[in-house]
Amino acid sequence: MTTHTTVGIIGGGPAGLLLARLLHNSGVDCVVLESHDRAYVEQRQRAGILEQSTVDVLRAAGAGERLDREGLAHDGIELRFDRRAHRIDFPSLTGGRRVWVYAQTEVVKDLIALQLKDGPPLHFGAQVHAVEGADSDRPLVRYTHEAREQVLTCDYVVGCDGFHGVARSAVPDSVIRTYERIYPYSWLGILADVPPSCDELIYAHSPRGFALHSMRSPSVSRLYLQVPNGEDPADWPDERIWDELDARFAVDGDWTLARGPITAKSVLPMRSSVTEPMRYGRVLLAGDAAHIVPPTGAKGLNLAASDVTVLAQAFAHLKETGSAELLDSYSDTCLRRVWRAEHFSYFMTTTLHTDPAQSPFDTRLQLSQLDRIANSPHAAAELAENYAGLRIG
Repeated sequence: MTTHTTVGIIGGGPAGLLLARLLHNSGVDCVVLESHDRAYVEQRQRAGILEQSTVDVLRAAGAGERLDREGLAHDGIELRFDRRAHRIDFPSLTGGRRVWVYAQTEVVKDLIALQLKDGPPLHFGAQVHAVEGADSDRPLVRYTHEAREQVLTCDYVVGCDGFHGVARSAVPDSVIRTYERIYPYSWLGILADVPPSCDELIYAHSPRGFALHSMRSPSVSRLYLQVPNGEDPADWPDERIWDELDARFAVDGDWTLARGPITAKSVLPMRSSVTEPMRYGRVLLAGDAAHIVPPTGAKGLNLAASDVTVLAQAFAHLKETGSAELLDSYSDTCLRRVWRAEHFSYFMTTTLHTDPAQSPFDTRLQLSQLDRIANSPHAAAELAENYAGLRIG
């Protein structure tokens, strides 16, 4: 069976779903192909911090109602180092911008509900096998859905299917180039049924390694510990985790880390990756298919949202004017923001983590940089601007 659409979207994560919603609102037809079932997609644990621009886009797309009701608006973060605590106030440093704690799983649920209610086709369990004809005027996607081999012809194909997705393989090796950095540590992440011990996220530099205190809701805490690569979560019983978190968050003053039942543990490797270009012929890459950032800067989901916002504007411009000018500049437009976010994520990661090979000199440089942020309004403003997010466009 063969069908046709203007934009074929591979991947039903936040990037693909948000793009579909934005295209639908602009009158551009599309089809979303997602290899997993709905339950899997809605339970996939990922990012939890939304930039101001991402929230603005979700609201404009009609997906902001529950976010505004249940999301936790944050006006800053706390840096801990050398047993000191320093708060970075975002609104005063960025002209009023802030961030929201709202898990990616919830963003996905909201977008799926909208899509199934009145949006374009969304096919779960659609296993994409190949993208062909990327350099032609009508690329096609071969996939299996409900035990039937099918073909979707498109004017354009957008790959939102991740680093190992099929869309990337449609770009010849002679054209594509990937820049990558692998970090010598990972994160052990936990979910705990205990109210957060803080009002805003805490990023802690410690001689024992990095730690992060985040949250998913007023009753669920999300915490992370720097661990060696290849670490097994089974080697970390609950008491050991809480004791290590206590040690890394230690600060002079009256503060206590609340403990509670740990409901999930996982280890997350850390790497940076950028693929250039983000377009080849009629195939365009977005989100993790084009770039990956370590989670320290909270940029992954937000970069994906930025990509598809730029794409949606380009497709709307094509529909309204017949000009592909914005599509032709898509890769260059997005890569400027991508590399800025990559640099910020690298800065946050290397400033706050302890490299197994670092010397006492390296540690003193880290502390000096953190002290500068705490004492220089200019350094604090740069961190705040990048964390709260650059404006899209």
